[in-house]
Amino acid sequence: MNIVLLEPEIPSNTGNIGRTCVATGTSLHLIKPLGFDISDKAVKRAGMDYWPQLDLHVYENYEDFMEKNPGAKVYYATTKAPYIYSEAHYEPDCFIMFGKESAGIPEKILYDNQKTCVRVPMIGDIRSLNLSNSVAIVLYEALRQNNFAGMNCEGHLRTFEWR
Repeated sequence: MNIVLLEPEIPSNTGNIGRTCVATGTSLHLIKPLGFDISDKAVKRAGMDYWPQLDLHVYENYEDFMEKNPGAKVYYATTKAPYIYSEAHYEPDCFIMFGKESAGIPEKILYDNQKTCVRVPMIGDIRSLNLSNSVAIVLYEALRQNNFAGMNCEGHLRTFEWR
């Protein structure tokens, strides 16, 4: 799986998303301009000690991303999408793109890719969810559809004695 952040602005969101990517074996793709320096303490603090393990790719702009990933199946997460994220059928090597926190993905990109735009349902006049929460929701649905391939799906409790 691949998560793409188009012009992310908040380092702690990107750090949290990076940690989620490491925990799930997902690659993270960042498209400039970034609202922070990748070496920013806030990014590393949010990603904790996992940041060095992150499979990170950085692009100069959207066109650079598309040129370096020809034929990529890209899903565009947006509040303007006609489809709910759980209605899509995510391929194991697909890319799921999220826009910057203040404005989302530009309308031109969405218009050109309407068939692969997905949304997380919300009630009322809520503008959007936090970016790192949205990424986790959609990514885990994509992973679920692919049977959590390569992930540890079993947990074990330790023996506990009541005193």
